[in-house]
Formats: sequence, structure tokens, C-alpha cells
Amino acid sequence: MKKILFFLTLFVTLMWGGKLPVIVSIIPEKTFVEAIGGDRVDVTVMVPPGSSPHTYEPKPSQMKAVAKAKLYLAVGVEFEEIWLPRFRDLNPAMQIVDISEGITRRPMREKRTAKSHALDPHVWTAPANVAIWVRNITRALQAADPAHRDFYAANEKKVQAMIAQTDAKLHALLDPLRGAKFMVQHPSWGYFADAYGLEQLPIQIAGKSPKPRELVALVRLAQREKIRAVFVQPEASDLFAKILGRELHIPVVRISPMAPDWADNLLRLARAIAGTTERP
Repeated sequence: MKKILFFLTLFVTLMWGGKLPVIVSIIPEKTFVEAIGGDRVDVTVMVPPGSSPHTYEPKPSQMKAVAKAKLYLAVGVEFEEIWLPRFRDLNPAMQIVDISEGITRRPMREKRTAKSHALDPHVWTAPANVAIWVRNITRALQAADPAHRDFYAANEKKVQAMIAQTDAKLHALLDPLRGAKFMVQHPSWGYFADAYGLEQLPIQIAGKSPKPRELVALVRLAQREKIRAVFVQPEASDLFAKILGRELHIPVVRISPMAPDWADNLLRLARAIAGTTERP
């Protein structure tokens, strides 16, 4: 029996090229999977930098990677609704794990009266949610590669410590600004805002740009709230952000929730808010 297990393990190792083939949907996932998995994992990202996770369609080379993968780590972004069933048909042996399980989703819509009940998928903008991600990633890797359980567990401890340190730095920057507002092109920072007692004021809601009357109202709102910067992300149009920037004579700051440097990215956003937003 031991010989059989040995040869099975050897076969799987050779088949994987010595690494566990893992597919993730977005760049921030890759950051944490590699931090936990180290040189034990080979990670393929579906949605590349600059592309939208709402509408992305995988390339043939990515479909080939899916066909060979052992594990798919889903997060609940929109493109998964269409493509995960297709991935499952292509590779029935591939385990699909939702690493956002255990996270309470918030409504995506922000103000401007409407009936949308879509849930915000950008859960990783809050450290507490990322801590859940990391726990779920670790369990998924351990289940797929039980021979290296301890390796994954040790790396998880290091990553969780980093998340806690980042959260502490963010609180130090933002606790004095509790209640402050910041303006964004696309409402991607809701979990971040909730975590630190802030409020994001989106230009675009439910994928729709403001009408002329709404744009005038946004200018007045930004003046009233003393907004001193507009945050935009490369994946979304910045047309109306630029208009607001010109009208208000404030900078347009490019920052993406999809950035790979998760901790530095959140700290950069916090510093920008702390440096440009006054207490109400």
C-alpha cells in the first residue's frame, strides 16, 4: 500500500511539474495565494491588469490552463457567473472553492435612489475580509496538497500578521477622519470605507454615468463636503472624474483596487484621503 501511495504521489507531482496548478480570478488573489503557497503553487490569473472583472472573457491560453488546473479559487466577481460553469465542464476534476465564503456582502449601490440589490464583490478592500480570504486559501491549498499542510499553515501565520499590521497603520491614519467622505469614479471602495468609518461618494452608480443635472449636483456636493481629490481606477472610464476635477480645481488620483501590492495600495489610498480630506 505504501508503494502504491508513493507512486501515486510521484505521478501527481510529475503531472503538475512539481507545483500545484491554481487558477484565480483577479490579481489581488494571486498576491495572497503566492504568499501562502510560495514555490509550491503555479498561479494563473484570469483577469489581467487593466481589464474589467465584470465583462472579461478568457483567452484560449487561459482555457488551456484551466483544463490542467487542480484548483480554482473564486471570489464572486461578475465574470465568474458565466464562466465558472464552463470551466467546470472543461475540467470536472478541478476543485472550485469560493474564498469569500464567510464574508458578509454589502449592497453595491450608493445613493441616487434606485432598486438595485447587487452585492459588492470588492471584499478585499477591507483587511478583516482579506483575513478570511487567507484562511480559506490556506484550507483549500491544504486540501489539494495535504503533504505540505504545515508549510501552508506557517505561511498563513506570516500573512495574517502582515494583514493585522496593515490594519493598525490604516486605523492610525484614518481614525481621526472618521465620518469623512471621499469621491470615487466607481464605487469599489465600500468595504474599505465601512471598515474605517468613512463614506465613498461615487460618480458612477450601477455602471451608469451621471446625467447633466446629476453632475451639477455632484459638483455642489463635492464643494459642500470639501472634497479635494477624485479617485479613479484604470479599469473604469475617468471622463466625468476629469470634468469634476476641472470644475473643482482638484487632482484626479489614479488608484486601482486590483493592484497586486495590496498593503501598499490601501495605505496609499489612506494617505491620500488623510492628506486631502478634512473632517466634516
